[in-house]
Amino acid sequence: MKEERSLSLLQLMVNEGLVPSPEEEENRKTVIEKLKQIVVAWVKRVAWQRRLPKQDIAVTSATLLTYGSYGLGVHGSESDIDALCVGPYFATMVDDFFIVLYNMLKSRPEVSEIYCVKDVKVPLMRFVFDGILIDLPFVQLKVLVVPENLDILNPVFLRDIDETGWKSLSRVLANTQICRLVPDLKKFQSMLRCVKFWAKRRGVYGNLNGFLGGIHLAILAAFVCQCDPFVGLSALISHFFKKFAFWPWPRPVELQDETLHPTLNPTETRLYMPIRLPFSSYEYCHSNITKSTFYKIRTEFLRGHNLTKDLLKFDFDWHNVLEPFPYTKKYAWFLKIFLSASKQDELGDWVGWIKSRFCCLLFKLEEVQGLCDPNPAEYIDVNIADPHVIFYWGLQAGKTNAIDIKSVKDVFWRNISTGYQGPFGKIELSIVQASQVPKSAQFDTLSQKKKACWKMMDYHQRRIPIYSQHVPQYIVGYVSTNGDPEYPSAGV
Repeated sequence: MKEERSLSLLQLMVNEGLVPSPEEEENRKTVIEKLKQIVVAWVKRVAWQRRLPKQDIAVTSATLLTYGSYGLGVHGSESDIDALCVGPYFATMVDDFFIVLYNMLKSRPEVSEIYCVKDVKVPLMRFVFDGILIDLPFVQLKVLVVPENLDILNPVFLRDIDETGWKSLSRVLANTQICRLVPDLKKFQSMLRCVKFWAKRRGVYGNLNGFLGGIHLAILAAFVCQCDPFVGLSALISHFFKKFAFWPWPRPVELQDETLHPTLNPTETRLYMPIRLPFSSYEYCHSNITKSTFYKIRTEFLRGHNLTKDLLKFDFDWHNVLEPFPYTKKYAWFLKIFLSASKQDELGDWVGWIKSRFCCLLFKLEEVQGLCDPNPAEYIDVNIADPHVIFYWGLQAGKTNAIDIKSVKDVFWRNISTGYQGPFGKIELSIVQASQVPKSAQFDTLSQKKKACWKMMDYHQRRIPIYSQHVPQYIVGYVSTNGDPEYPSAGV
């Protein structure tokens, strides 16, 4: 019967379109191979610009390392690919990655919608390659040759990496270690795919909203796989809910690894749900979990446990476990967050910036109102013409009338108005009843959310040629300006 439950769950994943077809898998592999060839050609061009000896140009190389859902093998049909460009010691991010490689990619017929995202913790290029969205950050290793089959766990390659490069590399390290430490990789992948599906359905997925991100769920799932290596998929899901419904938080969750000797970090254990990164003795996953989101996550763990503790019941149905969270039935009042911009290509910048500051808003709401449920789903009102996005956050019953929404907005505005480089859009905060929520907003928290559409460069602006520092008169690319050549914009 437990095997039957596992098979029915796997079939449900297929029916929901969460498992890519063989053709889609082959297409992704082809895209990765093409990108690897491009970065190898790129690094040899950079080596020539640097006037390296011919023998060094002949042997130097770069590669790509995948991470995220694709790197863990839990991606769906619509998933993007997160790939890290790993270059040798002489290739720089500013000149070579964001100019030379950018121009090489832009000239390719398979590439479209390419732009640079620089003013973030992990700078990257984002583009579409043969119909697949690619996020491509960069790290520089202190070596001449970066082998295609790079063993990123080898300490030889991890010397003297700067802070930005380490942030990019840590994502790959986490994926690599998780895959190495789980006892059965295929069983772990099936389990994680199911757990992510559950988290999205129940509205507890999304680090920016204070919930669990992909890396959090991957480590939690891997931990259960280590604790129960011989049980089937359905039992693993049941054990997952039981384990974390009654976990003694803030005791950290950490994978079993004989090569590491974890040390207690008092700062990190003040987090609500500390989860240790699997490649470090002292580093933890970045977390935005607050009092409100911690309460909801624990509630959903307990609900999952109650529904899966008896898998052998004759009327057991996975659809009950994975039922979308009923926001409009659960909450009578909502905070409506309306974000708009005058142009569509400016909306992504504005929404991305606001979402990166959501924790500030959540903390203020908790201060004046109590618990709040920041639904991660994004909605569009078809009756509004301007480019916009709407969020509806559930509010705790009984205290709604006491909210001074103007003071909340004033505090939040002071936070978001500092440091933003793009054109400001509009933000409106208001309290609405469940009956005022448009019927078009069905609160399907599984809806696919597109990445922020960062503003494209205006090609009518003046463009300044950038010359190689090592080969005079050799143009490596162009930088757009806002009319003043001394102040180039972020777009390349």
